[in-house]
Amino acid sequence: MTLETSNADSSYDLVIRGGTVIDPANGINQQMDVGIAAGKIVRVAPVLPVSPRPKVIDAAGLYVTPGILDIHTHVYPFRPTEKSYIECIHADAHLFSSGVTTTVDAGTAGWEHFLDFKETTLDRARVRILAFLNIARRGMVNTSSEQVVADMDPRIAASLAQAFPETIVGIKSAHYWTRLPWDAAHPAWASVERAVEAGELCNRPVMVDFWPRPPERSYPDLLLKKLRPGDIHTHIFAQQFPILSAEGKVSDFLFAAREKGLIFDLGHGAASFWFRQAVPAFRGGFAPDTLSTDLHMGNINGPVISMQDTMSKFLNIGLPLAEVIRRATLRPAQVVGRPDLGTLSPGVEADVAVFNLLEGSFALTDCGQARMAGSRRLDCRLTLRAGQVVYDPSGLSMPDWEHAPEAYWETPKLQP
Repeated sequence: MTLETSNADSSYDLVIRGGTVIDPANGINQQMDVGIAAGKIVRVAPVLPVSPRPKVIDAAGLYVTPGILDIHTHVYPFRPTEKSYIECIHADAHLFSSGVTTTVDAGTAGWEHFLDFKETTLDRARVRILAFLNIARRGMVNTSSEQVVADMDPRIAASLAQAFPETIVGIKSAHYWTRLPWDAAHPAWASVERAVEAGELCNRPVMVDFWPRPPERSYPDLLLKKLRPGDIHTHIFAQQFPILSAEGKVSDFLFAAREKGLIFDLGHGAASFWFRQAVPAFRGGFAPDTLSTDLHMGNINGPVISMQDTMSKFLNIGLPLAEVIRRATLRPAQVVGRPDLGTLSPGVEADVAVFNLLEGSFALTDCGQARMAGSRRLDCRLTLRAGQVVYDPSGLSMPDWEHAPEAYWETPKLQP
């Protein structure tokens, strides 16, 4: 498929030439050129004629994709004065190197801290940051808030989502009452039910981080009775979920939940991705809808490391490359209701990732400190955000030093 506009070649500021473009939103998986101007995609075609004006990046032998969308990270680097649940990463420092141009913070902030999150982080980052708003007042900034039912106010959460529709893409329920006995102050389904109520009020999906405690709070009940079509269960391959039967087959209720319209997110995290769950499930026909990291400072040095490592794990489990890209671009964009993301369609912001697909002998790890042998690994070579180069470790966008422009050769003079 060729995507074209009426613009002539002189309108390009930049052309990425000769790479294999994988753009699931437009059904493209072939060698193409990508033309960019004024920070937006202008044209995608087999060959773009170029005048002397545009910069040309040679992507021959590489894969060109829409900017990666990691639907589950924690990127609110607050300075806690109370006991916090998580220490967040810095989005610009940690995400561009995996081709990630958009991320969704998965409930770090509740309604008490959201405006601070927006002012200190969302509005200043070069990475596009969206958010699932935690149903609990203080979110993950204070560990106790997610246990206090009175802090879970659906109307306040929904009103905030309605006030910031371009940023808040959903509601998050997490970490609620995982081990202590139920009591009058802690009904089994309080966090999930209040999150869903908020989602109903603001017409947004709910993402749920969940620990089943049957019979009062079972995993099948979460999927089939409590969540709605379009809601998201994250950490699908965590060890606590009965996704496999005693015979190792995928549980029937999972297929029923998918048929119902639920979304299953990987949410790798420090404890939520186990080969013993993921590999049999994949072989049984059950892959995650979206690939995501759940990156925070507690797992960035392992076992998660990065989005490209997470994508590489599923590449080696058996998911075809085009499907890996789809579940890290188009699909999460659909889930959060942003059709302008995860695509190289003309007119959208030019968020682009360029990958090398390495062939060799690699080891990949899970959260149980087990490893799996692999033969392929994705290696990000270039990231563009709104048409600007934000990551280029090997100089794809740069001239050889002998041919650098005149300014390269000038030595700055000290001002008197």
